[in-house]
Amino acid sequence: MPLHQGHQTPDERPASVNPFYGETNPVSGMVEAPPKHRLPDGPLPPTTALQLVHDELMLDGNSRLNLATFVTTWMEPQAGILMAECRDKNMIDKDEYPRTAELERRCVAMLADLWNAPDPSAAVGCSTTGSSEACMLAGMALKRRWAQRNADRYPGARPNLVMGVNVQVCWDKFCNFWEVEARQIPMEGDRFHLDPEAAAALCDENTIGVVGILGSTFDGSYEPIQELCAALDRLQERTGLDIPVHVDGASGAMVAPFIDEDLVWDFRLPRVSSINTSGHKYGLVYPGVGWALWRTAAELPEELVFRVNYLGGDMPTFALNFSRPGAQVVAQYYTFLRLGRAGYRAVQQTTRAVARALAERIDCLGDFRLITRGDELPVFAFTTAPEVTTYDVFDVSRRMRESGWLLPAYTFPENREDLSVLRVVCRNGFTSDLADLFIEDLSRLLPELRRQPHPMTHDKGAATSFHH
Repeated sequence: MPLHQGHQTPDERPASVNPFYGETNPVSGMVEAPPKHRLPDGPLPPTTALQLVHDELMLDGNSRLNLATFVTTWMEPQAGILMAECRDKNMIDKDEYPRTAELERRCVAMLADLWNAPDPSAAVGCSTTGSSEACMLAGMALKRRWAQRNADRYPGARPNLVMGVNVQVCWDKFCNFWEVEARQIPMEGDRFHLDPEAAAALCDENTIGVVGILGSTFDGSYEPIQELCAALDRLQERTGLDIPVHVDGASGAMVAPFIDEDLVWDFRLPRVSSINTSGHKYGLVYPGVGWALWRTAAELPEELVFRVNYLGGDMPTFALNFSRPGAQVVAQYYTFLRLGRAGYRAVQQTTRAVARALAERIDCLGDFRLITRGDELPVFAFTTAPEVTTYDVFDVSRRMRESGWLLPAYTFPENREDLSVLRVVCRNGFTSDLADLFIEDLSRLLPELRRQPHPMTHDKGAATSFHH
């Protein structure tokens, strides 16, 4: 969650109340306008409170036109009904809501089978509030296993985690919060993610693991997980170091099993210890649900699992928080049941087809150069062509927002800070019709941008609008 501060200069102006919002007539039903930054002295009628909040939210962007987010922005009405029925259920209270707990268990079993665990019944896993929490849990397990293997040196030795510079920010948070050295492989040339040999070269006796990303948020490309494991196999042959791999499949772990079935990246690789995904990304569920799975119980140290006698039941838990709603877990089970493998395959194939077709149409405009083409994740990045000098990607992002499109522009990290791109995330619900409207708006905008004397962005740091 964002960290907010109170207003330095509180806005003392009260919220404006339309006379028609009163409970009876426009005069006798008027209520006192409530303050904005302190609790009102008394209650408001529910219809008035509803309308005030509703009017404030009208200025938010349209989530269906948000090409920045990976998060699901559309579900079937039936899923919404189930979520509404379960919004008051506390996921942690498995004794009071045993069927909700059973649906969570089934989802874990389905994912273990989907990700080719050697024995799906032996895999262990849990739901989380999202893939960021799942990554934290996986990182904690890696660190604790390393500490157990190195009890004679730890806490004197400082553990490290190896990953590409393109990882999602949650991994930087993990290393910061849990005092782990982050060893990151920078981008080089047209390689925008981890290099397997470079990753192996950064490993030593203090390495708790290597993170591979199945779907980089920067450009939508898969990292070469199989090649990474092979490089670590060779490292073990040379040095004896046995380094586990965690696959951050926040997006790709719900794409590759359905439309890249020949890609080997999951528990078929013995070195893959754990995998996480976001149910609320290409798992096709509203925010927030994620999943973390370990190959076997041995990969998850028992000392990290809390067994709590809560409301009459013995409950093993592994989580950063305690209470959270069960609605999203129920919605995940509904979606698994509703679609099955064939349904997920159809949805993800359609989404990728939209992404690839839109990328090709942008490439044909002549003003842009594609970085990726949407043929792995249904995500692609593009930048302005070398001959374009009158505008930049930040101008495009700003002007497309005028038509309602939320199109992120950002600069790549270390070693490729010269490269600024736009990124399009295609999700279920972003149809070919919407893609047509997008390309029409972009094409209509280009003549104006070409007539600019120069790019209008003075501070690229302030203009960057990168959203994971």
